[in-house]
Amino acid sequence: MTKLKFKRLMRKKWLYPALYLSVAALVLVGVFWYQQGSSDLEDQIAEQPESEVQDEFLTADNEKETAPVMEHQENLQMPVADEKAASIVTKFYDYDASEQDQESALVLYNNKYYQSEGVDITREDGEAFEVTAALSGTVTEVKEDPLYGNVIEITHDEDVTTVYASLEDVEVLAGSDVSQGDVLGAAGKNSFGQASGVHVHFEVRSDGQPVNPEDFFGQPMSKILEKAEDKASVDKAQEEEAPLDDAGESEEVPSEEPQEDAEQPSEEEELNTDEDPAGSEDGEQTPDEDSASSISNTQA
Repeated sequence: MTKLKFKRLMRKKWLYPALYLSVAALVLVGVFWYQQGSSDLEDQIAEQPESEVQDEFLTADNEKETAPVMEHQENLQMPVADEKAASIVTKFYDYDASEQDQESALVLYNNKYYQSEGVDITREDGEAFEVTAALSGTVTEVKEDPLYGNVIEITHDEDVTTVYASLEDVEVLAGSDVSQGDVLGAAGKNSFGQASGVHVHFEVRSDGQPVNPEDFFGQPMSKILEKAEDKASVDKAQEEEAPLDDAGESEEVPSEEPQEDAEQPSEEEELNTDEDPAGSEDGEQTPDEDSASSISNTQA
């Protein structure tokens, strides 16, 4: 009976037009609902302030631009055009370095040893070479020194400076801006570092204090600042501990003897008053020739 009724229903002429109208009605309802939803979204965006809308769409772009800016920071380079042919013959004197490195950081001048505050760089063949800027910056000083030869000082951001000495000639002027890799002059000889031959004496300073350039070759300038901050923190901690030590030493048990007796010199002190405490005729202290540490402690 069910199949018979279904066949009779399919024979009705009005069935197919009714189905088409129903499907068309559903499609129209869907289109109308989609358009209404899009209109509501546009109204919500229009009601928001312009700054919020811009922030919402530009945040992703700003985040993408942050990484390239950080990567653009320059790394400290050796002040030579050809790093492969260059070698360091005099190191920076570091109190924490090995004994061998400390010996290679001493400069003999006028029969005295001096601690190097930079590095001396030469070519393996001993020939002259071009000296280049290790970082971009501004030339703040160009001078001729009787001991160090021609000297160039370049100032960079965050109170970082680089110094180039023992130059045969200079190709930049004070006040000019230079980019990393620009030629500053040619390496030469000077009176202070005669043992290094043709070389460039290179120094890196942070807030006026010398740092070891070898620790930062290939590193960004931020590493130099971090090292300077760490050193400043250690120095500050040592200064804070020093008053405590002095206070502890000052707390002594008062002597029971009268002060008059304490102020009187003993017989041994009276006998030694005629001797020279310095151990020499003019009173100047001289390093002990038998002591290995006397050379490294000789100062300018």
